[in-house]
Amino acid sequence: MAYPDDLLSDDEQVVVHKHPHWKMLIFPVFVLLVVVGGGIYLATLVQQTEWAMIGQIAIAVVGGILLIWLVLAPFVRWRTTHFVVTTHRLMVQEGVLKRTGIDIPMSRINSVRSVRGLTDRLLGCGTLIVESASDEPLEFDDIPRVEYVRTMLYRETNDDPNDDYVRKQGR
Repeated sequence: MAYPDDLLSDDEQVVVHKHPHWKMLIFPVFVLLVVVGGGIYLATLVQQTEWAMIGQIAIAVVGGILLIWLVLAPFVRWRTTHFVVTTHRLMVQEGVLKRTGIDIPMSRINSVRSVRGLTDRLLGCGTLIVESASDEPLEFDDIPRVEYVRTMLYRETNDDPNDDYVRKQGR
């Protein structure tokens, strides 16, 4: 999914556009399976009682609320979180009802680091730490292919045209 062009300036191009890593959805998928399985089990138990209709409606309402709160909301939050590197800036936008965002011009970025634990290395993600002209570094968690993103940020902030190894490789 391309980043909206109306948010970019005329000569600006998207270099990297990522959503958080899919590992953020592991718990919601587990909850989905438990709620659906548990709801089916409870509905069959309640079916044999005299208040079956009320019990099944109550199970459906509670299950629906749990699914919206613990499955749908995290999925929408994941889908509406954007981590974008352009030729001019680094942008992060997140939120559904209340959108928050930060734009850091490439000229303000001092250094970029990545941190990857064992689980992150196995899953192919990590934390990106960007030090800019602000007081404290900004940490962005669960960035997919964090080392590639770190390299692309370095390439965009670096002024040496002979140091474009990634672009020479056609990636």
